[in-house]
Amino acid sequence: MHPADWRLINGESLEAIPAALARARGNATARALAQADWLIRRKRDGRFLAVRRGDVVAELQRGVLTPALRDDLFALAAADAAGESPRDLSGLLQRLHALDLDERDYGERSGLPLVAEPSSLAFAGRDRYARPLWLTAAAAHAWKKMRAAAGSDGIVLDAISGYRSHDYQLGIFRRKLARGQTVAEILAVNAAPGFSEHHSGRALDIGTPGEAPAEESFEKTPAFSWLQVHAGDFGFVMSYPRGNPHGIVYEPWHWYHAPS
Repeated sequence: MHPADWRLINGESLEAIPAALARARGNATARALAQADWLIRRKRDGRFLAVRRGDVVAELQRGVLTPALRDDLFALAAADAAGESPRDLSGLLQRLHALDLDERDYGERSGLPLVAEPSSLAFAGRDRYARPLWLTAAAAHAWKKMRAAAGSDGIVLDAISGYRSHDYQLGIFRRKLARGQTVAEILAVNAAPGFSEHHSGRALDIGTPGEAPAEESFEKTPAFSWLQVHAGDFGFVMSYPRGNPHGIVYEPWHWYHAPS
């Protein structure tokens, strides 16, 4: 697969990424990935389940693809065909209700909208930690152009994180609930699953070398000064300035690509 075609295909419980981007876990997995086009993994924990080459799917462990997961596997083809179309939110709502979290009440109190995941995301390079960075095609293009423009001005921008799934945020909640925290306590510091701009594939946490990630001190860097002047030229806006109406702490590192 050519790097220009690299994308993340986003299903309900499974996702597929180019096998060339996966980090092998053991020699057998490395051999399987080397001969495959796609890696299929479970979203809630990142477990590698299968590889695909052409129309052939091979399990990485016998029996790992249950009948339910096989149904989800077939659904990945539909997700790929849908491109960046928003995914259905019904599965997320069921899981929010299982956590006793009322999305309507939370949305009214926070002023934040419920955010659907795209069915497909574009490869936007790698983040600070060498992980694949996934964004919508438009946001990926704008990020690459903005980063290059900053570089021409002697400013180095790096991505801390981009797209994050509903499952990622749900995992944070489940781990904190398991440690004895209440939903109210968790919501004081974490957005409810489904309400983060990162789910959209249009949000980026941006940093610069030598500066700790996601810290207010980022506002004192030349990188932040450059973004204040130039980010709008590439369609990026800072989502959470001081005193924002959502009650979210000031986040000078968090920028959103507003669709034109």
